[in-house]
Amino acid sequence: MSLLKSLSFVGTLVLGAGSALAASCSDTGGNYEAWKPEMAAEARAAGVGARGIAALMGSSYSKATISADRNQKSFKYTLDKFMQVRGADTIVSQGRSRKAKNAKLFAALEAQYGVPAGVLLAIHGMETGFGGFMGDTNIVSAIATLTYDCRRSSFFQPHLIGALKLVDRGSLTAQSVGAKHGEWGHTQFLPGNALLYGVDGNGDGKVDLNNVTDGLASTANFLRSKGWRPGAGYQPGEPNFAVIRDWNSASVYQQAIAIMGQRIDR
Repeated sequence: MSLLKSLSFVGTLVLGAGSALAASCSDTGGNYEAWKPEMAAEARAAGVGARGIAALMGSSYSKATISADRNQKSFKYTLDKFMQVRGADTIVSQGRSRKAKNAKLFAALEAQYGVPAGVLLAIHGMETGFGGFMGDTNIVSAIATLTYDCRRSSFFQPHLIGALKLVDRGSLTAQSVGAKHGEWGHTQFLPGNALLYGVDGNGDGKVDLNNVTDGLASTANFLRSKGWRPGAGYQPGEPNFAVIRDWNSASVYQQAIAIMGQRIDR
């Protein structure tokens, strides 16, 4: 899970410049049902259609999401502890194996986006254990709960709008599941970022981040869109390390991607 992923300019693109957060918020779930119609009015104004609105109105307050949000610890670890907890050696070993078995895919992704396999595999391994666990929490309910909660309403509202628009498009449904903070797919995109940067990597005509090829291609597209320079380094102090910061704002996470990515690509 990667709660701290950059919102970037999602708020401007999804909600529109000058849009203000008007729906009420609360630190408890008691007013969630009364909040949903308020949020639905804002969602309609932002261009969400009938299916997205129905998904919002059918959502429920996610206690599991709030519990996870209140109890984050790993980003406070030292780098060595973080690498140990995340299983860095296993990720590197499995990453090398996956790179060798899927050489054509990773070569194609690097040719198109300029992002080397090691970086994509380090992210894939850290986010979901290479797709081993992509979450068990309703995405719309998770993102709606975090938008309703007063701590970071303005951060999560664009991602809620994004999730509802993805429902309108058919990429998500009201029943789709992801991580506790509503991240979706193999590399755990927040929905607003999935709306902006998700791509159809396998050519089947749809964007499905639960598909590994779409997930990896979308991750490469995100990084390239944020300024990844093909062929430039991505260790601290090198040009592309700043782009890794756009993927996740936690310094230990950024360093872990750089270290594991380099080890995988050796």
